[in-house]
Amino acid sequence: MINHSKAIASRQEGKFSGVGGLDLYYQSWHPGGEVKGILAIVHGLGGHSGLYSTIVEYLLPKEYAIYGFDLRGHGRSSGQRGYINNWAEFRDDLQTFLNLIQQQQPGYPIFLLGHSMGGVIALDYILRYGLDKSTLLGVIAFAPSIGKVGVPLSRLILGKLLSHICPHFSLNIGLDFSAGSRDQKILDSYTQDKFRHTLATARLSTEFFATVDWIHTHAKKWQVPLLILHGGADRIALPAGSEIFYQNVVYPDKLRIEYPGGYHDLHYDINYLQVITDLANWMDQHLPTAVSRSTQ
Repeated sequence: MINHSKAIASRQEGKFSGVGGLDLYYQSWHPGGEVKGILAIVHGLGGHSGLYSTIVEYLLPKEYAIYGFDLRGHGRSSGQRGYINNWAEFRDDLQTFLNLIQQQQPGYPIFLLGHSMGGVIALDYILRYGLDKSTLLGVIAFAPSIGKVGVPLSRLILGKLLSHICPHFSLNIGLDFSAGSRDQKILDSYTQDKFRHTLATARLSTEFFATVDWIHTHAKKWQVPLLILHGGADRIALPAGSEIFYQNVVYPDKLRIEYPGGYHDLHYDINYLQVITDLANWMDQHLPTAVSRSTQ
């Protein structure tokens, strides 16, 4: 792994109010000198904003700042683990988060990265709200869960049955952590991470699948630069889903890279450096030739 202590110039953390006044935790990393762009990260189900150190450490020396927040019901944010009333809460929390970044770093271009379920949140957000092209330059769908997922069928059926009569009902989703990475040290660290969880509620389940269906139905309306990165051996979010979405996007500025043998957490897999290099190169290519910054 990249040396953490040398790469990070400064780190900040704080909280902001999400939908309904819920306290949401965020953290950010800033290079010591100039900033040419910002990457905003949305994590996946059961994860948190602290799970992207390899991306942070690679991008900081390249003059990118990185922001991440813990979704409601995740990490250090408030809320029942794995519960939402409706998907719009995720969407509007993300909008508030992006507004926070723009307030703290006015005028800097922003890229939005969504990992796993975070990819669903990011794709849905852009399709619903569009892209502020003066600030947001593109979207990276990082192993997005927009196809078949590695959750036992029995749990999916139970979630659908209980969504309306007992929406807060929570169960272990039964994800196989070994499908995250081919690096055993990474897998060992997952079991020791007190901020991770494997819970999802009945309401989250039905909202998730309804949103995935909506995203595919509206794929042809996509109108912003898109990068999809997916592992060919991803058993958590099968790569066929992102391939179908990619083929249905008619917007010309799109790129999908599938890594043969790659697992779900590409940024922690054995070929992580190639993945992050591809990510950084795509971001560099989409920066404006002259980055204008606000002096306010």
